[in-house]
Amino acid sequence: PGQSADTGQPAIGPLGDIARREEGDPAALGRTDAPVVMVAFSDYRCPFCAKFSRDTEQQLVDEYVQDGSLRIEWRDFPIFGPESTLAAQAGRAAAMQGRFWEFNRAVFADSPERAHPDLPEDTLVAYAERVGVPDIAKFRTDMHGPEAAQAVQRDLDEGSALGVPSTPAFVVNGHPLMGAQPVAEFRAQIDQALAAAR
Repeated sequence: PGQSADTGQPAIGPLGDIARREEGDPAALGRTDAPVVMVAFSDYRCPFCAKFSRDTEQQLVDEYVQDGSLRIEWRDFPIFGPESTLAAQAGRAAAMQGRFWEFNRAVFADSPERAHPDLPEDTLVAYAERVGVPDIAKFRTDMHGPEAAQAVQRDLDEGSALGVPSTPAFVVNGHPLMGAQPVAEFRAQIDQALAAAR
């Protein structure tokens, strides 16, 4: 796909196609062949990431992911210190046991409106227990293990290479969208991308 017939917009925006479309990716929602992929760079200690998770994400899932037109791919972009990095690795550890989104939403649901939440290891373990991560000893080990650390670093490197300035940052078929925008802004960007992809 180069130019789209209807809109004259390029089908893929200036940041390029960064979608991974990995089959079975536990940190993604939606079909691998969805015409639009929204990559979300987030930090568990970021109040605006929490706002997106609480206010907007489920609406986009209901409206676009369910019908196969949108895929959302999570990227860890921990920028608020060591607890952010540990929380990102904890999310990966939850993913290894099939509880990524449950963990993700539980952390964000409790997040304060404006401040950065404290997420020491014991708190992260408590979230894992709450969302039913089956093997907590394994979760603790994986949270500090090389696989989680490498997955988080890969996302951080990707975001840094793209010039992600802060969180949350979204890339919708190569088009940047910064911050926890109102849902209407996401709809506009996704609808435009859908039109361009057709």
